[in-house]
Amino acid sequence: MEMLNIGALTRQETPFLIDDFQWLDILCLEALRLEAMAWPKPGLVTPLDSGSHHDMDINSFHASIASLKGYFGRVAQSSSAGLALPHLQSIGIEAERRMLLATGGANTHRGAIFNLGLLAAAAARRKVDYLLARKSCGEIVRQLWGDAISTSSRTSVNSHGNEVYKRFAVGGARSEAGNGFPAVYLIGLPVLRRQLTALGSMEIALIGTLLALMEHVEDTNLLWRGGEEGLAFVQTSAREFNSNGGVEQPLWRDRLIDMHREFVSRNLSPGGSADLLAATWAAYHIDLKEGIV
Repeated sequence: MEMLNIGALTRQETPFLIDDFQWLDILCLEALRLEAMAWPKPGLVTPLDSGSHHDMDINSFHASIASLKGYFGRVAQSSSAGLALPHLQSIGIEAERRMLLATGGANTHRGAIFNLGLLAAAAARRKVDYLLARKSCGEIVRQLWGDAISTSSRTSVNSHGNEVYKRFAVGGARSEAGNGFPAVYLIGLPVLRRQLTALGSMEIALIGTLLALMEHVEDTNLLWRGGEEGLAFVQTSAREFNSNGGVEQPLWRDRLIDMHREFVSRNLSPGGSADLLAATWAAYHIDLKEGIV
């Protein structure tokens, strides 16, 4: 079989249909909407309150999501044409600027722009390269861009994530992406699949998946806000909740509401886990569409 010359593909020649780019865009936006609307989520913004965040609320999230319309489809289309990571990153930077303008400077979705943008780019590249046909989006990200992503994480100078790396040697979102999203594929997806089957509720399954991620992820947002003590407190709280039955235990919402109050009192927000929750939901549907489960 003749190998596809990815770099030579034009917009008209690519077998990835424009409807598929739109589908990816809609899917990623829906992932962000579902994450924002789920309740209760300890320390995080929900339709009821702003959690531990003083510069954003649910309206900020809606404005941010609206500002990102078209971004995921554009980055997917660029990836399907074989454009290199720096070009994809420039599209993400432009999307981030629109987000900050829409939210008055609040960083509602920087991590999600990064994570979901890479997953959409991987899905599009898989369509035009038969050598990637049976690989998950996470594995494609690791294979195509992992080294470059990991290198860029050491050179970025104006991010909380880089400051956390310097203080705690925790890689954060770039390390997660560069390694193929292990938290998504090894923690998030197995829990999401099981709970969708067991509970039949998308919202509850998402919340259960969030708590699983909170238990295991070394969330740089928590390290930034509360240091190692704050991260340990959140992980222990999530572990105790999960070991007692998680979202399948009686009065689980009341337990999470109590946890939410405690997180807010300590100014803790598992924002990195929330970003990975949206990535988990998107990866589930993107890979399922191609029969990769």
